[in-house]
Amino acid sequence: MEVSFAEDHICFLRYDFRGATVHPFGRVAHAQIRDADWKAISPEIRTAHGETLFIPKRQQPDLEQFCRRHGIVRKIRKDIWADLLEPFLDTQFTPEDERATVHRLGEAGFSPEEVTRIRRRLTPLMQAYNFDAMLWEWAYLGLCDLLNAANAPIVKPSLQNALGDPKTFYNWTMEIAERHR
Repeated sequence: MEVSFAEDHICFLRYDFRGATVHPFGRVAHAQIRDADWKAISPEIRTAHGETLFIPKRQQPDLEQFCRRHGIVRKIRKDIWADLLEPFLDTQFTPEDERATVHRLGEAGFSPEEVTRIRRRLTPLMQAYNFDAMLWEWAYLGLCDLLNAANAPIVKPSLQNALGDPKTFYNWTMEIAERHR
């Protein structure tokens, strides 16, 4: 991922997530940005159309400066994908922890059946990403990690291709992320 900041827009010089409006490159004008979170684990902007775009961590100060210059508000929001991807962390959860996660997802509008369907769809991909590739992430997997898994060369292309059309998959991830604004 490679990004540069111009006076009134952000240039995505290399954006590796297939399906994104800025893949493999593109730009987003400040007027197209709804909000941002430059202090997030993976700094991000959210467009008026509900797309989350990530900025390299090292450019966190640039993103903050850009947003302040253009009056783009910082909005902290829970990454609903962190709860959905929790079973793929290299850690064990107590039944109480699991119930709390299911409760949070329910409050966000996800039925237990939908959570099961989402997790079942992503199991081969996320197991390959976190375990087979030996990342062993134990604390946090979110939307950015899911998109990395769907695009990174450390995951077998056959698993990535099994997700279907990259744009359709990407849009699905964004729709889910938007459900918990």
